[in-house]
Amino acid sequence: TATTATGVKAVAKRKPVFIKVDQLTPGTQGHTLAVKVVSSKPVKVTNSKPARSSMILSRPLQPARIAECLVGDETGTVVFTARNDQVDIMKPGATVILRNAKIDMFKGSMRLAVDKWGRVEVTEPANFEVKEDNNLSLVEYELVNVVEE
Repeated sequence: TATTATGVKAVAKRKPVFIKVDQLTPGTQGHTLAVKVVSSKPVKVTNSKPARSSMILSRPLQPARIAECLVGDETGTVVFTARNDQVDIMKPGATVILRNAKIDMFKGSMRLAVDKWGRVEVTEPANFEVKEDNNLSLVEYELVNVVEE
């Protein structure tokens, strides 16, 4: 820690620890990865009947934009769920850094996501070839409850 000119203690930021796609496991969070976007497919969001509280608001709500993007590095690939502004960044061929990413489980398979506490930033093109034959989102997981006796 260091003291700034105003006398406030500043905490030194930790260097990000980059991990590879094949190190991702279900239910984990706080990952930092550098990945290439292989493909991006927009998902049509079906809006059910709006809630009463949203009808009271004067301005119309914008529908959420969602795209499922296949991202990966030299160890494998995983499906990344891009939301709203992230959809514009996730163009096929782009290299991005995902900060504070988490693993969401959807129908037994892993999906990578970055919520409002993380960042998706474009970086210079990476010099690795994406290993597309190791898709971690195709592995199906089952929740097992362990009963202790």
